[in-house]
Amino acid sequence: MTTAPHPLVTEARRLAAEVLAPQAERVDQEGVPASSIKAIKGSGLLGVSAPVAYGGSAAPAAVARETAEILAGACCSTWFVQTQHHTPVQTLAKAQLPIRERLLGPLALGGLLSGVAYAQLRAHPRVPVRVTRERGGWRFDGTVPWYTGWGLNDVMLLAGVTEADEALFAFTEAREQPGLRPSPPMRLAALTASRTVSLELDGLWLPEDAVALRTPYETWAATDRPKNTNASPAVFGITASALDLLDAADGDPVAKETADALRTRLDEVRREAYELADHPVPTERIDERLAVKTRAYDVMRAATTAAVVAGGGRSIGLGSPAQRLAREGMFLLVQGQTAEVRAAPRTRKGGINSCMGPAPAAGPA
Repeated sequence: MTTAPHPLVTEARRLAAEVLAPQAERVDQEGVPASSIKAIKGSGLLGVSAPVAYGGSAAPAAVARETAEILAGACCSTWFVQTQHHTPVQTLAKAQLPIRERLLGPLALGGLLSGVAYAQLRAHPRVPVRVTRERGGWRFDGTVPWYTGWGLNDVMLLAGVTEADEALFAFTEAREQPGLRPSPPMRLAALTASRTVSLELDGLWLPEDAVALRTPYETWAATDRPKNTNASPAVFGITASALDLLDAADGDPVAKETADALRTRLDEVRREAYELADHPVPTERIDERLAVKTRAYDVMRAATTAAVVAGGGRSIGLGSPAQRLAREGMFLLVQGQTAEVRAAPRTRKGGINSCMGPAPAAGPA
C-alpha cells in the first residue's frame, strides 16, 4: 500500500503545475510577479516548518525538502524569493521575545513574507554591517551586499555585529526608510527575476523590541557553518526538471538513455544527501557531506548540459527551459557558499571545478 503524500507536497505540486512552471520563462525575463507571491502566501507553504500553535504545519524535514525541490524545479526564481522566508520563521520559533508573538503568526499563515539580510555575517572578522547602541535601541551602519525579494517582501530579518562581537538579528519593514537605501535591482546571469539588491545602511535605527536574536558571534557561527555543507533540495529539483526535458525529447534514444542513467545517479546522491542532513549531529561527517554535495552538483551539471545539447539551437533562445535550468544550476553552484564549501570541489579529483579554474566568490544567502 502506498502512502498518500503530505498535503503540503500535494499543494506544492499543484502550485508548480498551475502557476509556476507555465510562466517560468516569462518570469525569468520579467521578474517574479506579485501574483506568484500571492499564490505562495495562500498555499500554506510559508508555514511548512512553523509551529502549529502559530498556524504552521510543523511538517517533517523531509516534507520541507520535497516542497522545496518541487518549487525550485518549477521556477527557481520564485523558490529563491520564498525560501528566504523560512529562516525568519525558524528564528522566531526559538525566540523568547515579544516580537515572536507579534510576527510569527502572520509569517506562518502567509499574511507576511519575510526576506533575510544576514549573509554578510559570514565575512567575519570583517564587519560589513556594524550595530551599535543608540537611544534605547540599535543603530545599523554598513552594506548588505545581497538582499532578495525587494518589492515583494513585507519585512526583513536584518543582521549585524555589535561592538561586543555579538550577532544581532532584528526585524524591520522591507522598504526604503531613513537609514536604509536599496540599490537598483541587480542584473544577474541567473535569477535576475528574484529582485536582488544591495542595501546601504546609514544610521538605520530599530527599537529593542525589534530584536529577534542576540548572541555571541561564535555561538551563531557554530550553528551556521554546517548548514551549507549539505546539498540543497533546489539542486535536486533543477536536476529532475532537466531530466524531464530529456525524457520529452521524442525520437532521441540517446537523450532517453542519458536521462535514465542520470536519474539513477540522482536517486542515489539524493538519498545519501538526505540521510546526512537527517544525522542528529550537524557538525559531524562534514567531509562526507561536502563530497556528496559535490556529487549532487556534478549530476545537476550533467543533466542541465544534456538538456541544452538535446535541445540543439533552440536551447540558445531565452524562451528555452533548458538554458534557463542551466543558468539556474550555475546560480546554485555559488549560492550561499562559504570558503569551506568552495574549496571542497577543488580538492576532489574530477570535481566540478577540476576544469573550471578557481572557485567562485560567495553569492547570496
